[in-house]
Amino acid sequence: MKTPTLVAALAAAPFAPEAFAQSADAALTLGKVDVHQHSEGQLSAHQVLTSVDVLGADQIENRNVSHSWELLGQMPGIQLTETRQGAESGKVSFRAFNGEGYLNAIKTLIDGIPSNVNSGNQRFIDMLFPLEISYIEVVRGTNDPRYGLHNIGGNVNFGTRQGGTYTDARLAYGSYNTRDVQLAVGREADGFAQNYFVGTQASDGYRDHDSSKKYALGGKWFFGSLEEGLRIGLTARAYHHEADEPGFMTAEELHAGRRRSDLRNANDGDDRDMRQFAAHLDMKLSDAVTFGTRLYYNRYEDDRRVTFSDLPSGNLPRQRRVWDERQAGLLGTLTWQASPMLTVEGGLNYEQQDNGYRRERYAYAYAEPTDFSQAPARVQNNDRHSFDNWGAYVQAIYQPADAWKIVPAYRVDRFSGRTRLMNGATGRLQDYDSIGQPKLSVIHSLGEHTHVYANWGRTFQVLTGSTAPAYLTPGQAPMQPSTNTGMELGLKFQPFAGSQARLAVWQQDAENEVSNMPATGTTVTLGKTRRRGVDAQISAQLGDAWTLWASHAYQEAKITRDDRAAGVTLQGREVAATPRHISNLGLDYQASDALQLGLQARAQGDYYLEERNATGKFGGFAVLDLSAKYQITPAWSVDLQLKNVTGREYAYAWYDSFFWDSARPMFSPAPGRAVFVGLNMKL
Repeated sequence: MKTPTLVAALAAAPFAPEAFAQSADAALTLGKVDVHQHSEGQLSAHQVLTSVDVLGADQIENRNVSHSWELLGQMPGIQLTETRQGAESGKVSFRAFNGEGYLNAIKTLIDGIPSNVNSGNQRFIDMLFPLEISYIEVVRGTNDPRYGLHNIGGNVNFGTRQGGTYTDARLAYGSYNTRDVQLAVGREADGFAQNYFVGTQASDGYRDHDSSKKYALGGKWFFGSLEEGLRIGLTARAYHHEADEPGFMTAEELHAGRRRSDLRNANDGDDRDMRQFAAHLDMKLSDAVTFGTRLYYNRYEDDRRVTFSDLPSGNLPRQRRVWDERQAGLLGTLTWQASPMLTVEGGLNYEQQDNGYRRERYAYAYAEPTDFSQAPARVQNNDRHSFDNWGAYVQAIYQPADAWKIVPAYRVDRFSGRTRLMNGATGRLQDYDSIGQPKLSVIHSLGEHTHVYANWGRTFQVLTGSTAPAYLTPGQAPMQPSTNTGMELGLKFQPFAGSQARLAVWQQDAENEVSNMPATGTTVTLGKTRRRGVDAQISAQLGDAWTLWASHAYQEAKITRDDRAAGVTLQGREVAATPRHISNLGLDYQASDALQLGLQARAQGDYYLEERNATGKFGGFAVLDLSAKYQITPAWSVDLQLKNVTGREYAYAWYDSFFWDSARPMFSPAPGRAVFVGLNMKL
């Protein structure tokens, strides 16, 4: 494993002029990233945007994680929402947006292909295993015009391995009878590149009734190259996951035994299938013009059986939730290098969704498990809805001098769709008209290693799900989209030789923000919100053997105007599930040519569980991991990873005021101390 270093970002795409490749750049990279992965022709994020972080393959491929979203816990300012309920395992968020599901504000992509489900949740990430991932790129803020839907606070792109000739494998075993097998194969010759991946993971889980087994299969086939004028390709992946759900615990249950699962959850579980296919075409129309397009198809099928409560009441959520979603879309970009000082890019996207959602409620028997094999007490939803999105953008890189980079951009999105509910009611999607999103980024270089940057931009939130308020079914009033306006001022600099650092202050204001949870059919109007914070990060090479990196994000999210019609005012209260601070620390020591030792720590502050801020704060933690890797031969290595070394007892906490007769916090405990051993082969 190459020692990680925070360096000036990736090399420019091949078509870009030399001036851009050497100009001011505010992106930061942790680890080694193959530049070959970024040669698609489209302007890359680090060339255009200002708050970008990239995690390289050497910080990914040997990590023991239950789900690949956990890998982002190494990156600055990333909040992990660790629900740990089988296939419904968790998600990532940042910029003071939470991962509760009410407002999914992070666009997710795999190899540039949109990969959110209709609600915005990030479930497609689970299709990826660490050995298949080449890099993870995080773009924060509101100034990225490439994406519209779900791109409220930023986006995350998982780049998988492309090209090369290799045969890599990993076998791992660890705590809770966890078994992991991964195989990645690449072959490239005579302009034809093939990449294959197969992976499987099974575990008994930290808690009772917590077993899981999943399988993933992927392939990529590409012919030609952009340098030669034409590249065509096909990508395909499939995923299957079967998992038990141990259920959420009351405070009393958590105290009685963290690893238990109550009898009420004995039949809870999830069967999930996901597939993704994409066709790629890149053309170099001239020395100055490149064109790229992607056609894609996503399929998401999920059958979840879930029990939330133990209260003796007749209105408790013992449910079967079935999703059946299809997405078909197109992405296209045209990039023109007008002169050494100016590059212009235009983009167009279309996505058509055909989605079904069925929700069944089951009879209640106090303290007994739900029998999902019986007929449901009632069917609450059996809906079918379409959701279509057209989007277009234009952006330019203007560089009047080597020390300046100015990037204006504008994006517009339109939406349409219809729903049909099980009672026969129909309705069209809310009429949002054209949603305009102006954006501007500026970077000024004060020297070779010092860059000042600023950005301003607007994004938006539209409602999803199959029912009102997303659709104008009878009785639903028209609503406008919530616009989010953000700004950021930052400094990237070199405090001393062998180091890189970035300091940024940011703010994001949302008008008429709405928290929407399609799974329960509930909506909470928050009104106007303000999110703001300070991000600080540094990495340093200390001599030949030591590498240190650290980050700290301070953030807050408050409701500045309450738009609700009645009830307790929320004005001045904090948005739920938003910790005030998120911190990371890493240290690598190259003890010898063969032996590398590592330390990683992450911490997150407490947060309120609901918008009234009346329940106290929960959810904070500080976790320390240790690792060691020994290179036996050039082809074989073995690693040891100790996770949560101190045995810190912490838990994800939430508060479901929609379900409970007597609302209270509920908990999902995180695993305790764990040990994993891995054997790696690279040929």
